[in-house]
Amino acid sequence: MSLAKNIIEAMKFIEANDVKFIRLQFCDLFGQNRNIAITPMQMERALASGIPFDASLVVGFPESRQTDLVLCPDITTIQLLPWRPQQGKVARILCDIRYPSGEIFTADSRYILKQTLKRAEALGYQFNTSADCEFYLFKQDENGDPTTIPTDQAGYFDLAPYDRGENTRREICLTLEDMGFEIESSRHEAGRGQHEIDFKYDDALSSADKIMTFKTVVKTVAQRNGVHASFLPKPLVDEPGSGMHIHVSLSKDGHDIFENNGGLLGAEAGHFIAGVLAHVKGMTAIANPLVNSYKRLTGGKEAPRHIGWGFGNRSSLIRIPMESDEYYRFELRGPDPTCNPYLTFALILAAGLEGIEQQMVLMDELKLGEDEINQDPVAADTIQELPITLIDAVNEMAADPLIKSVLGEELTEKFIELKRAEWMDYIKTVHPWEIDRYLLTY
Repeated sequence: MSLAKNIIEAMKFIEANDVKFIRLQFCDLFGQNRNIAITPMQMERALASGIPFDASLVVGFPESRQTDLVLCPDITTIQLLPWRPQQGKVARILCDIRYPSGEIFTADSRYILKQTLKRAEALGYQFNTSADCEFYLFKQDENGDPTTIPTDQAGYFDLAPYDRGENTRREICLTLEDMGFEIESSRHEAGRGQHEIDFKYDDALSSADKIMTFKTVVKTVAQRNGVHASFLPKPLVDEPGSGMHIHVSLSKDGHDIFENNGGLLGAEAGHFIAGVLAHVKGMTAIANPLVNSYKRLTGGKEAPRHIGWGFGNRSSLIRIPMESDEYYRFELRGPDPTCNPYLTFALILAAGLEGIEQQMVLMDELKLGEDEINQDPVAADTIQELPITLIDAVNEMAADPLIKSVLGEELTEKFIELKRAEWMDYIKTVHPWEIDRYLLTY
């Protein structure tokens, strides 16, 4: 679409919907939404030449040189924010990022995924994804600050009155549908106050955009209902962690390579999965970016830490669903919802493509459950595991050349630098567990 037509269509949408503010959104290195608000009077300028901003204080962006960047709206992503006033509405547009000269800012997460998708398309592949996003709803204190007290004591698939988050979850689903999501299911999860909402798969770029929007909607609607929504991977010691299981589909010439007949994978599917498993340690710091992420990975059966794949095996890091439908796929169960979805999808795709190009041999299917692996000394010694701490994951990332080839040298080094500093902050902090464990004895 030409620039002139973009401007005309945007202004028609703004006028027809009585939009008074437009949020220009972008994503920082750690997958957090950022935005600058403009009025409709600035929309033509935004589409023609972008809106400049100082990137020096944005996580993962330049700190000392070339800190002036420009937000370039992707007009195809314009959406109304349903929770804002009905008179004088607010819309949001996702943005690409450039330098004032027009040169592409190559550390833009959205750009990195776009480039990886272009490489796949050049090879004839269409990459689709979806995500199962889990989160907790916690009570707020008298000041409106979040607590770690769950909103209910309900469990898996429970109904009201035990599920006290039902109304909030329903409002989240309706808001998402107003924004163009197709909700497939929603439910109370296994943890007290834990929930999951699943939406339909899409091309990977649109799916990553939706994940970013999803997290904003969940937090906003929860706050409007007087509760706090948290995507923290392991907020409670004795409750299940929250994951973001990623469903991956790859098709070529209209044929999904993960189609399986009676539990048999094709060679191309096997190569792709082998590539992902070969690089999964290196991509774990991106897919599980917090110190807290590894409390989930080491603390329960629903977050498999052993590297393997299997048909229908929920203890496998990669699970291939046994159910038969038209959407053939595999499910990567390691990532959590604090990840940057653009970078995570880009790494999964790049690793899988390398597996196809190099015809990597897929390891034997993992048929053991988590408990069986732990009780079998031979299996426990021979089956590789994901990193068990953030610093282990960061070191694996630094050692994997594929990561740098996808993210770029500068962005990779910046991520590693920031995460090593985060780990040192954690190490230097005296935690309540240490006081409880050692103070009386020593």
